[in-house]
Amino acid sequence: MAEELGQLLALGERAAFHGPPAKAVDALEKARTAAEAANLTAESSAASWLLGLALGAAGRYGSAISRLTPLLEAGEVSGAAKEARLFGSLAGASLASVRRQLGRHAEARDVDQRGLALSEGGEAAFACRLGLAADAVGLGDGAAAHKEMDAAAALLPERPTEWWRQRTRFDWVRAEVALLEEDPETAIGAAEAAVERAERARAPRHVAKSLLFQGVAQVTSGVADGATSLRRASTLAEGLGALPLVWSARAVLGAVLMGTDDVESASSLGAARSVVLTIAGDLPDDLRTDWLARPDIAALLEG
Repeated sequence: MAEELGQLLALGERAAFHGPPAKAVDALEKARTAAEAANLTAESSAASWLLGLALGAAGRYGSAISRLTPLLEAGEVSGAAKEARLFGSLAGASLASVRRQLGRHAEARDVDQRGLALSEGGEAAFACRLGLAADAVGLGDGAAAHKEMDAAAALLPERPTEWWRQRTRFDWVRAEVALLEEDPETAIGAAEAAVERAERARAPRHVAKSLLFQGVAQVTSGVADGATSLRRASTLAEGLGALPLVWSARAVLGAVLMGTDDVESASSLGAARSVVLTIAGDLPDDLRTDWLARPDIAALLEG
């Protein structure tokens, strides 16, 4: 049982970080069921956290929220075990990421703060600190973003070869902060570093998101390669079924090409609209209504 459970967790983790996130779901569901049957709380929590992360990466936000929220709440129970607090903290960071992707940055900040309160340093604290920096960007607070970035940077291991995923995500937020401050050249450098690191780690979803940031930064700075980066991001994300990246990359690409290549522009915008509606289908009623009414989503759907 222990060997089979370990294999399922390894398979699920591999798919979540290095393959199509939807392929992680079956293995992690089986791992969670097996761990619960054997009363292995830590393994069950690990499977649930990875499952929520994979569901979010696939654009199944409602399902991700339903898996991650109980973990966060379990960690907040008075006298909770160290393992419960750890996975509660990690779940809080992942849940906040889902909230950000839905455009609910103030809510994400609250959840990241709850996750940070449960952490005891390490990866969980880093994830929440970096999340708080991204929340601040979404709220237009550059000073707070820099403060949280500094706090997150202090938690990175000294060896640059460690924590490839965390360092890649750190570069994403570096790019976001630079774009907030109208410094696209710095954003391009951060995004390029993220692309290189994700490619070395053979993590295609992270490559796709890094290319999305690179493309946005290039377009902002007037670099001609922006559309190429966005096409690469779109194609890679579509192959992985990473819907949050598909709609974002396709929407930006469609807007960039409008007036110069109306055929590709219309195709990209149509793809983005289809994905936005697919994402809406997994959301509970209140979140679905807000998602579809979000200004950028409403503008996309209205053409």
